[in-house]
Amino acid sequence: MRRAFATLLHLEDTAHRTALAFGIGVFVAFFPVWGIHTLMALSIALVFRLNRLAVVLGAWVNNPWTMAPLYAAGTALGCALLGIPEDPSRRIEWSLGGFACLRSLYTCLRAYFWPFVFGNLILGCLAGALAYALLRTVLMRRRAAAPQAA
Repeated sequence: MRRAFATLLHLEDTAHRTALAFGIGVFVAFFPVWGIHTLMALSIALVFRLNRLAVVLGAWVNNPWTMAPLYAAGTALGCALLGIPEDPSRRIEWSLGGFACLRSLYTCLRAYFWPFVFGNLILGCLAGALAYALLRTVLMRRRAAAPQAA
């Protein structure tokens, strides 16, 4: 993680464009469709001619270690914003076999589909904007101090 951040600090693009690419990548990290984050990030980088590395590093904020907390937070936000109670009594019957288990899974989770989508898109926008602002500030300060150090 430290090496990835160091790479971001040494990209040759302007602070605005590097931070913008990273912020868009962070937004992509919260996108509620699994398995397409890297492809989506690269596509956006190519279409808008952004730094591919910065966009992909932002998208990799969502990884196997962070996926559950990020999506849970987004779903909780979506439930809160849409007024849908998080019902702890909803239980998936894992003991059922085959199609009955899938039906139980579908019945339990379908109420959370729109909160999941809406909450993660909102959280992605907020996290992307925050990532942009923070990285731009760091890059601007670092680059302003660089000529003095030479």
